[in-house]
Amino acid sequence: MSEIEGGCNCGAVRYRLTSAPMAVAVCHCANCRRQSGSAFSVNVVVRDDAMHVSGDLTTWEDPDTESGQPVLRQFCANCGSPIRSLSAASPKVAIVKAGTADDPGQLTPAIHVWTSSALPWVEIPAGLPRFPRNPG
Repeated sequence: MSEIEGGCNCGAVRYRLTSAPMAVAVCHCANCRRQSGSAFSVNVVVRDDAMHVSGDLTTWEDPDTESGQPVLRQFCANCGSPIRSLSAASPKVAIVKAGTADDPGQLTPAIHVWTSSALPWVEIPAGLPRFPRNPG
């Protein structure tokens, strides 16, 4: 997979990912559900130094985490589109919202996490790895 580009709804924030994703994961935790406004969030996990952002991001520090270390949830300062999360527990990775990619169809989820809090009507495809919480 070559570079991935994406951005927010209004175009004020753009990003480029210069390395292949470490993972494309579906997260079923309550925090990701609230941030995505949906039943789960599809996240692209990349090395933090492989993500280049232009535009103004606003940050909300989410203290409600399993590790006890905050997650910085970053979104467009203008339109509010969620762009990425940065976890203090994993400082070398960026967790990018797959739906913000210009071509999200190339980002096929390969793992499901926090399945212990998946909504009962969500069907997880057979054969994909799944973890009740974060993989350890």
